[in-house]
Amino acid sequence: MNPSDGAEFRRALSHYPTGVCVITAGTGVSMVVGTFTSVSLDPPLVGFLPDRASTSWPRIRETGRFCANVLAAGSEGLCRDFVRKAPDRFAVHGLPGPAPFGPRLSGTVLRVGCDIEAVRPAGDHELVLGRVRALEVEPEAGEPMVFLRGRYAAAAVPA
Repeated sequence: MNPSDGAEFRRALSHYPTGVCVITAGTGVSMVVGTFTSVSLDPPLVGFLPDRASTSWPRIRETGRFCANVLAAGSEGLCRDFVRKAPDRFAVHGLPGPAPFGPRLSGTVLRVGCDIEAVRPAGDHELVLGRVRALEVEPEAGEPMVFLRGRYAAAAVPA
């Protein structure tokens, strides 16, 4: 395979599962990413990689903070609403209450509130480092959603 061929590169990497996360900020800006990850324990940092061509990322960056909403298995409808930017997506999937880092969503296993610590170029993407300021774990939410070989699935955790 030729790693310089974008289609071949994408097809090969589709064999590696990624989590599915909705990054929210402000009062109604969002983007779906499969690149959210833990980066550091001390200080507590997470990261994600938005495409430089994204129209949502500049609006998120402008706020200086974000909420990473890690989706639960079975949240395909929520994910599709955010991918297609459904006009009522926050009304349908948002949670009431304070959201200092960005709107909090239902259908998640974890929400991570962050201040943007640094942004670095990374090819046709940017690497965003977020300083973790708040964590909300939903213990009853079940397993996280993953994306593998072009499909949504549930992560299988051994008993």
